[in-house]
Amino acid sequence: MELSLTRVDYLQVGLTSPRCLRVLPSSTPKTQQKVVVGDQDGIVQLFSMKRGEVQNSFTTTSPKAITRLELGGALGTVKDKIFVSSGNEVRGYTKKGKQFLGFDTNLTEEIKSMYISGSDLLVCGDYVYNHYHDCQDSNYFLAADRINDIISLPSEKMKSLVPVLACEDRLLRVMQESEVLYSVELPAPPTSLQLFYNDGGENGDQLLYGTSDGKIGLVQLGRGSAVHRWVSEGGSGTSGRVGGVTCMDHHDLTGDGVRELVVGREDGQLEVLAYEDGEEAPPTLRFSMSCSESVTAVQGAVVGNTGYDEVVASTYTGWVFGVTSEPMDRHLSSESGVVQISQDSKQKIQKLRDEIDELQQRVLKERDQYQAATQSTFPGISAVPFFSVNDKMSLSRNDASYLLSLEVQTAIDNVLLQSDVPIDLLDVEKNSAVVSYSTCDPESGNFLLATYRCQANTTRLEVRIRTIEGQYGTLQAYITPRLQPKCCQVRQYKVKPLSLHSRVHSFDSTRPYNTLVLRGQFTLPEIHAWVVFCLPELPERTPATSQAEFTFISTFLDTQLHCVYSAGEAIFKSDNISTISILKDVLTKEATRKKVRLDISCEVSEDSVVHALHLLHPRLEAQLMLAKQVSLIEALRELGCHESDTNFLSPEYQHILDNADSLQAQYRKQPCHLERLYGMITDLYIDKFKFKGLVTPKSLLLTMSTLQVARPASYTPTESEEYCTVV
Repeated sequence: MELSLTRVDYLQVGLTSPRCLRVLPSSTPKTQQKVVVGDQDGIVQLFSMKRGEVQNSFTTTSPKAITRLELGGALGTVKDKIFVSSGNEVRGYTKKGKQFLGFDTNLTEEIKSMYISGSDLLVCGDYVYNHYHDCQDSNYFLAADRINDIISLPSEKMKSLVPVLACEDRLLRVMQESEVLYSVELPAPPTSLQLFYNDGGENGDQLLYGTSDGKIGLVQLGRGSAVHRWVSEGGSGTSGRVGGVTCMDHHDLTGDGVRELVVGREDGQLEVLAYEDGEEAPPTLRFSMSCSESVTAVQGAVVGNTGYDEVVASTYTGWVFGVTSEPMDRHLSSESGVVQISQDSKQKIQKLRDEIDELQQRVLKERDQYQAATQSTFPGISAVPFFSVNDKMSLSRNDASYLLSLEVQTAIDNVLLQSDVPIDLLDVEKNSAVVSYSTCDPESGNFLLATYRCQANTTRLEVRIRTIEGQYGTLQAYITPRLQPKCCQVRQYKVKPLSLHSRVHSFDSTRPYNTLVLRGQFTLPEIHAWVVFCLPELPERTPATSQAEFTFISTFLDTQLHCVYSAGEAIFKSDNISTISILKDVLTKEATRKKVRLDISCEVSEDSVVHALHLLHPRLEAQLMLAKQVSLIEALRELGCHESDTNFLSPEYQHILDNADSLQAQYRKQPCHLERLYGMITDLYIDKFKFKGLVTPKSLLLTMSTLQVARPASYTPTESEEYCTVV
């Protein structure tokens, strides 16, 4: 059964951070509840709705932005105390607005995530976790990677405090005092945590997690290990990549006694999912709505009118709204084909019209004052307006591409992308902006110049790009909003040499590996900085241990890279010789720049080239088949127009004709996939003979000529191929 929900806007506050909205519990079911929200202007306000109007209960300010808002109270009682984090301080308020707590944690980092459990306060910065009991420092932990969220299993059911950290390195760290009890590996970096059914399930040990690539999973945390119950790819993202999960909650919206899962995502999707098979299977989508901007918080409640359940949500730009089950046509009546509006609705409409007229008059007045100031003979100061940008560039394992998302607090006029390395721009279905390309001169270091012109009221833009491993540099985004005077912000994103490698925690030692060993007078921070320069998804902070160990997998080819390094020595293993070649060239260049002398030794496995070709073969075969099928579509369609019956076609051609649209869409999503595979095969041969000391092998040139026969006329050779042709 599909849900019928309608959006109702309540108010707009300043920019909001994730999880900065909460609904206070009510003593009786189905009665109206109060909503508390904090924004990046430092304002915390508690409000309720009465006859369609916002009633403000209290408002308080802080000199710093509100980064997290939680509800708390004594164990076993109603959680109606409001706790907010601002900078490195935590403050507590009653529901009447009286401050009862002002606690300076003395953390060196700004508090990014927080959780309250009775008299226990759990706070996290970027890398530091602190546990305070009755405002006394109890436990401390320095994480190896960035902490995205924190939660604790319910103390009432677990009989002890069990904190869980969601870290950027794809791990859930289950804590015991100041130590990691054990870690749980996840398919992607976790971004949000929520207790299953809001109470951890029957035993309190079940935990939901949301990831940066849109997955939702359920794990059962035992005493010394965890069990993965299920993983869902996302409800409304079947046609493409879904946005990362920012917030989750459970609430019974249908009134059947079973709570639904409410999910908010980075791409503006708000979803309601139902547990049709209980906790044994992923929930199914019941409702989905697009907000066109990031959803930062969701919670089920009764806010608008008594008796009607809804989802209260906030967005990045500060909109607080409800998605309610109340039918909007209950204030309308129809007699003889004439729609009658209730008196309350008429008053609301008239009030909105008066507010619009007042705002228009204020805008005209301010505009006239600005024009008069600019024409004045007295010298004036023209201030560039400041605007916040919420940007993120994340790697997708599914299609080996990067998704660049840009979100601005006001409407975007245009975005200019410039790159000093070759990259491909791919289609994004949600992107309604018009893109235009400008001619570039690669010899001057400019490989891409593209402009996205956005439609009116567009505050969020997504761009999908695919990089080429071995070529590294900088991608710049020039963001121009619809503001006067005209201004622009520039954001830079590093394209790393091994940009299509993703972090994993399992290493397959049975593969044939090539080994690169570096020895020299370098420290652990130096070699770590060099590795961070080469590979994505690594923490900037140097590991606290004397030796660092990381494993990566190629999202394009599924080959592995294993890195083990310490002061004075670094060992890299990969079953792709091209990966070792890129690492050797880049690390040597960085060491030369730092004037560090290196002793380099390489051990090449002949079987690794054959192994890599075996991995390439099915992908190459599939892409060749797709290109062949797409090239036949027009001819088959023309044939189908002249013939009334196409049953005479072979099953293969009939299949192409029946699935023509999906085949063309798949081909458009990967326009240069085939050429990338050609380039990878060529690089394999070049790197193999380069490590052997052979520069112009005849077999390589023969292979090159064989590959060029199959390439389309529009294909542009890679740098390696041009080098080989010159040789």
